[in-house]
This record gives sequence, C-alpha cells and structure tokens, in this order.
Amino acid sequence: MRVLFTSFAHNTHFYTLAPLAWAFRAAGHEVRVASQPSLTDTITQAGLPAVPVGVDHAVQDFEQRQSNRNSEHPEINFAEDRPEIVTWDYALGLQSMMTPLMYAKVNDTMVDDLVEFARQWQPDLVVWEPFTYAGAVAARVTGAAHARLLWGPDVQLRARRLFLQRQAEQPPEHRDDPLAEWLTWTLDRYGVPFDEEVITGQWTIDSTPASTRLQLDQHVVPMRYVPYNGTSVVPDWLREPPMRPRVCLTLGVSAREVLGGDAVSIGDLIEATADLDIELVATLDASQREELGPVPDNTRIVDFVPMHVLLPTCSAIIYHGGAGTWSTAMLAGVPHIMLAEQYDTVLKAERIEELGAGVFIRPNTLTPQGLRDALTRVLEEPSFKAAAERLRQEVLAEPSPGELVTALEQLTAEHRTRREVPVG
Repeated sequence: MRVLFTSFAHNTHFYTLAPLAWAFRAAGHEVRVASQPSLTDTITQAGLPAVPVGVDHAVQDFEQRQSNRNSEHPEINFAEDRPEIVTWDYALGLQSMMTPLMYAKVNDTMVDDLVEFARQWQPDLVVWEPFTYAGAVAARVTGAAHARLLWGPDVQLRARRLFLQRQAEQPPEHRDDPLAEWLTWTLDRYGVPFDEEVITGQWTIDSTPASTRLQLDQHVVPMRYVPYNGTSVVPDWLREPPMRPRVCLTLGVSAREVLGGDAVSIGDLIEATADLDIELVATLDASQREELGPVPDNTRIVDFVPMHVLLPTCSAIIYHGGAGTWSTAMLAGVPHIMLAEQYDTVLKAERIEELGAGVFIRPNTLTPQGLRDALTRVLEEPSFKAAAERLRQEVLAEPSPGELVTALEQLTAEHRTRREVPVG
C-alpha cells in the first residue's frame, strides 16, 4: 500500500516519523514524506523520498514569542489539567493563542500542495505528527486512513478534551472554538466537513512508555520508541567504555531560555561539578560555548553527538526535557535530572520524579550547588538507576515499528473510505 508521512518543517518533529517510515519501506510498501521545502535535505538524508510542498513557515517567530510568554506569564501551561485552573477563559485563551500563531502558521503554507499531491498519489494511509493537521485534511479529502504519531505525552488531546468540557458549560452563543473554526474553513475549500477526527486522528500511535502515557479516551496503538538523531558519526572517544561515571549535559535551546536569564550560567553549572569523580560530556552550540571560562579537566565539550550512542554509556543525564532526549534517555535506562520549563516538559519531569527515575529542578530555582547535590544523589542512590531500568523495560516491551506494520495495515483497511477521483 501507499503510506504518506507528513510533518511541518522542523527536524525533531520529523525525526520521530523516520523509524516507522523505514519499517513500512522494509515491509515493501511505497512511502513518501511531505513537508515544506526547508526539510527536504533532512528527509533525504534519512534515506526517505521527500515531497516538498508549499512554502517555508516562520515558526521560529512563534517559538521566540512563546518563550517570552512563558517567562512573563508562567501560569500559561499547555499541560495544565487542574480543574480550578483550566477555566473557560484559560482553555479558550490557549486555543486562541495556539491556533493562529502555531497551527495555522505551519499548516496553511503547505496544505493546498499537500492535498494536491495526495489527490494525485492516492495514499492508503497518512501518518502525521501532532501539529501537522494538514495531514488529516489531505487524508479526509482523499479518503485515506490517517493516524497521529506522538513524540511525547498527548497534552494536545488532553487540552482539547478539557476545552470541550468547558465549552459545553457555556451558553450556545459563547461557544467559540478557534481550532475547529480554522479547520472547518480549511476543509470547506475542498467540500469536506469537519469533525473531531480531524484533530485526533482515527487512531494514535504512541511511543511513550505505558507509565508515562496520559489516559485518554482515544484509540492508542503503542509502539516502541526507536531513536533517530539525523546523520551522525560515532567519535573515537565513544568507542571505549568510560573510566568513571559519565554524565551528559545537554540543553536543546539557549541557556538564557532554559536557565532563566542571567541567574545561572552554563559555566557555573560545569564548574559546580568540576571536582566530582565523573566525566561530564556537555553538548553545547557556539553561543553556549562563548559563555564558558576555563573547562575543568573532567569535562568534555562537544558540538553534537548522537544521543542514542552516548546515553547507553552514561550514568546520568542533565537536560531540559526535549522529546527526543527524554525518550532516548528512557530507552537507555539512564537516570534523569530535568531542568524543565516549557510545553510538556514540566509534565514529563514531574512524572519522571514520581516514578523515582530522576530529579526535577525548576529553572527558576536552579543553583550550582542544587545541581551538584541532585547529581550526587542520582549517582549514589541505587533507586534511581533501578527505576530508570524499569522504564527501559517498559519501552522494550512495546512492539517495534517493524512489528507494528501488520496491525497498521489492518487498521488502514478498516478506516480507509472510497477514494476521490484523482484531479488532473
């Protein structure tokens, strides 16, 4: 059958799709990956056929605004679920922000071309990452089955369910729904009606471990997380086992965003661990390296190293909670120290701490001594490693992408509808 994968142009959002796309190709199916043109090289470097659609977006502008918003208004939390906090105004405000500034921005620039390609190619199944609603639209227009593939806890669906609950409590004339209104307008252009399936997918492929998964009323197909970090080379120093406990320090966004401005620098954090009997591997970009003074003898500074190669050699990881790093750390059975602040990272950090697999430090409370104390605990108390190993076993217990293909073939046959006659 024909399987179309789609993600807006963002490397890490695409990376989650790659292993399942490989699995379908290895099983003999035809595969295409569609995105805005700026992702084309990333897709082809993964050994997958790319279909450039639309024009490039400017989602970085939103990400910067959202970072500033989080600093100015920390009460805005996409993962919030406490009923006393998620009022109608809160839920509507979140949807009113995300729909025009994120969802429409990354989808409107590609949806027409994606629908045109889907009409021509006629996929049987469309797999889309959770922000790329254009995939659901293309599937609905052409009658293809379609599924979301998650890269973390399903906070979008939970936020949607909470929104609908609060909406139902309002008078009919006040039941605004920015997300549904935008998708209805989009689908109307193709003569196709809107329903909630366009938001949720016909089913959801979830690669998070069961104990971290949000329990929602949705058809979930579990899948083992398989890491993909893009093209990479294993450095010489990673080919030998470490002589002392190895600790990874990686901050996926700038230190100013993660560490709360000028309160604590990366150099301060590295210096705080300088006399510990560890090997600290810090992955820093050029701007982060500029903040450093002298590098301690126990510290190795690298620009990039594939996490799925590094983390199995580590005794702990210090990081911000990004999706790929979080999942790869669980697969490696590595205890976590999470400096989490944005989107779903706080939820993930709280859950890791509840499960005993790590420590959560809010960036606005972070001090060098606090980091040192947390790292010492994680390295010296066996319970952290034991809990991290339990998470690893949960990950390994799920079916691999290759093992999942047969089930997805069956679901596709059940959900695919009569196809539209190709245009042109």
